[in-house]
Amino acid sequence: MSAIVVIPARFAATRFPGKPLAPLKGLPVIQHVYERSLRSRLASDALVATDSELIFETVIAFGGKAVMTSPGHPSGTDRIAEVAASIACDIVVNVQGDEPLIRPEMIDDVISLLDAGDAGVGTLAKRIRNQREVLDPNVVKVVFGEDGRAFYFSRAPIPYHRDLFASHPPGTETEGLLMFKHVGLYSYRRDVLLQLARLKPSRLELIEKLEQLRALENGFVIKVGETDFETLGVDTPEDLERIEQCLNSSS
Repeated sequence: MSAIVVIPARFAATRFPGKPLAPLKGLPVIQHVYERSLRSRLASDALVATDSELIFETVIAFGGKAVMTSPGHPSGTDRIAEVAASIACDIVVNVQGDEPLIRPEMIDDVISLLDAGDAGVGTLAKRIRNQREVLDPNVVKVVFGEDGRAFYFSRAPIPYHRDLFASHPPGTETEGLLMFKHVGLYSYRRDVLLQLARLKPSRLELIEKLEQLRALENGFVIKVGETDFETLGVDTPEDLERIEQCLNSSS
């Protein structure tokens, strides 16, 4: 199956406007994301989808591919769906434009999840080792079956370890804790992506503010793969400093 990486990137952001263009080790953040995405073995190409002429021009200037999209999209998923509607491929991978630590292996893994015919969406999860993440609503948790099929995503601590939490309140103990945090990287079958973009936000999606619940509520199968890799998104200028330290230590 043919796969392409689409990187949604917008200039406007409440906490950090223009973050895709912020300099990181001498290059804009979006260039790190783009070049890492190109190193995927299973994706044939990558392109940036943006509503910002400045981001578009920056990507073209460093030799990348970019397309202008509507400024009215409420989410990155809607933005990549606009692009997917006009390209020929089987699988579309959504790599966020503020994830400069994304690894090509993660992209390959999320594409491979769709080898089986039952799943329309693929994503990754990492086992929680840091107790502070258990109660952090910004760390999305996911529960899934032995076959990787997702049951639910939540900002709450799921599954609830009744016996463990009876003696150790949630967020104070990780020994014996089996809980996974969602890594926000997605692969979609192209037809499924286009269907999801046409659906209205669902009840649980609006409650949790999690787009992936729209897929589950409408009967689509999300396949979850476990990963050992960690990513750090750029949400604030301080995040850039932490990410640069990670890049320095790995170089």
